[in-house]
Amino acid sequence: MTTATVSMDWENLSALADRVAANIAREWGVVEKDDVKQEILAHAYEHRKAIEAVYPDEAFIWKIFRKAGHQYASRERDARDLLDDQYYYTPDEAKQALQSFVYTDEEIGALMGREDDLTRARVSDNISSARLDAETGLRRLPERYRGLLERHYVEGIPLTNRADSVACSRALIALSKAMNRQIRSNNLEKI
Repeated sequence: MTTATVSMDWENLSALADRVAANIAREWGVVEKDDVKQEILAHAYEHRKAIEAVYPDEAFIWKIFRKAGHQYASRERDARDLLDDQYYYTPDEAKQALQSFVYTDEEIGALMGREDDLTRARVSDNISSARLDAETGLRRLPERYRGLLERHYVEGIPLTNRADSVACSRALIALSKAMNRQIRSNNLEKI
């Protein structure tokens, strides 16, 4: 059984990548059109078998290109956030903020400067802003992620299977990214 090789028109694909890249560059202020286009074409070349399978369905290829472009823009935004000299939450700090939800604001105030029995970390005034950023970040997460994080880190219910453990780790990373976006949107509002 032999499979026929589809001959793709790379010039046409390049023009499509150019249009997709222009849209993404307008949506994301952190990337330039030419960089996005280059990343899309590199993705298309690396995954040409998948592109060949749907070629010449331009609408479907647009979706593939758009996803590749968004992934690139997201990586660029995350890299910029890490290097922009503003505070950056790590997943561990997001976890500590979640674990602090078992305390009321008054209890957190009473713990300032002392070691917390639950997280074994020194409680500083940063926990108040982290709690606010975590609350906002949780609202931006999908329901499954939000539920896993709240059950495991706030309520203390152990995870029962590997799939939930992996999803919870991904949810924690997603929460830290959402918290970092919250910081940046707050800073933009002040300008």
